[in-house]
Amino acid sequence: MRDAGVISGVSVSHVDASVDEIESAGGPDARTTIRALLAREEVSEAFALVTCNRSEAYVVTEEAAAGRAALEGFAPDVHDAAVRGLDHEESIRHLMRVAAGLESLVLGEDQILGQFRSAIEAARAAGGVDEVLDGTLTKALHVGERARTETGVNDGATSLGSAAVELARREFDRALAGASALVVGAGEMAALAGLALADAGVASLVVANRTLSNAEHVVAEVADDAGAGADAGFEATAVTLDALESAVAEADVVVAATSSPEHVLDRATLAEAGPTVVVDVAQPRDVDPAADGLPGVVVRDLDALEAVTAETRAARREEAAAVEAMIDEEFERLMESYKRARADEAIATMYEGAERVKRRELETALSKLEAQGGLTAEQRETVTAMADALVKQLLAAPTRSLREAAGQDDWTTIHTALHLFDPEFDGPPRARTRDDDADAGDDASRPDPPDAGGAVDPPAGLPERVLDRVSNAND
Repeated sequence: MRDAGVISGVSVSHVDASVDEIESAGGPDARTTIRALLAREEVSEAFALVTCNRSEAYVVTEEAAAGRAALEGFAPDVHDAAVRGLDHEESIRHLMRVAAGLESLVLGEDQILGQFRSAIEAARAAGGVDEVLDGTLTKALHVGERARTETGVNDGATSLGSAAVELARREFDRALAGASALVVGAGEMAALAGLALADAGVASLVVANRTLSNAEHVVAEVADDAGAGADAGFEATAVTLDALESAVAEADVVVAATSSPEHVLDRATLAEAGPTVVVDVAQPRDVDPAADGLPGVVVRDLDALEAVTAETRAARREEAAAVEAMIDEEFERLMESYKRARADEAIATMYEGAERVKRRELETALSKLEAQGGLTAEQRETVTAMADALVKQLLAAPTRSLREAAGQDDWTTIHTALHLFDPEFDGPPRARTRDDDADAGDDASRPDPPDAGGAVDPPAGLPERVLDRVSNAND
């Protein structure tokens, strides 16, 4: 018998945590976090989402307390107020909000949807996604897609890359038209920053990356997108990180967006930069914090983007309300589906056990009747039909009760039923041992077994509502 379990989650995000705290939460990457969680005996599924402004983990366990315990060590270096624990329903709703962009630093931004898909793929590859998380994550992804196609929550949306460019413009204290720009990295964030810089009218753009071919791909993407809209003298080139120091020296604006676990721009690299605005949107940080003290060098990180993104957030509140209503709708739909599935699981378990008993007892009864003089085909059908009817009538009341329990969120009754009607309960008895006999004592001291034709009292210790359902079913 399998118990589906419940989801528990933990989130550390830009809402309450600093960049350093977000960076410290979880393991070095999502897959490592998932594997560490799956190594715990009580965890059956695990998922992790790590982006530049959030670090989150989710587990599926049989009991909620076990899930909370599994996630206790996720953020040991983060102050308590910035660590948000999520129960089953909160986890589901929160994942929908994240995928829809409602929890992003830039409200409604599109990049989180791609990051969410990648995180699901990583979790599947690590063996962390099974039935419970599969349905939840698929639903969250569906909500994220609906939010962007059915509402205007991302109309004119600025990604973190374009928000970084806007922040650089403000720090530059003049328009970026004619400036020299450098993007460090070649991922999605870097590409978005490159496109935003070209749109802002920079005269030149250099993309620096460890792998030259990836940098060239970003340059080609920016050139294709800029097209006829770029200034006549606009140039975009690709270089490796070996040329980073000279590229920094030529740049007025630098946007750093790699996935490197170590600093890419240290104090020495920026020492000869001169007046330069550096916006670090990487997680972990690309820029050594010590570089902020260099003459003329202004370094800004994700925390500084809050002022820029707050303006976008205010402009989209109305559309965000529409997304909230969509999430409510999809959440209720998913929970109803979950309730039906849990009730059906308990009902199927109950019928499976009853069917095994029926088949065994029917075979015994038909064998005895055959030995007493034989049965016609019609008589065999009559006896079989009677057995089927008995099973259906006996289980009709508990079936209704289980469906009512699911509708009333009475998970104690559902959980109890899954154990009470374990289809293995009628399996062959194990061989008796001397220890069994010693524990049992003298045969005369044992109570007589209940009459096969009489009612058997339910076991003690069950919740009152379960006892009531059993009693009602026997009436």
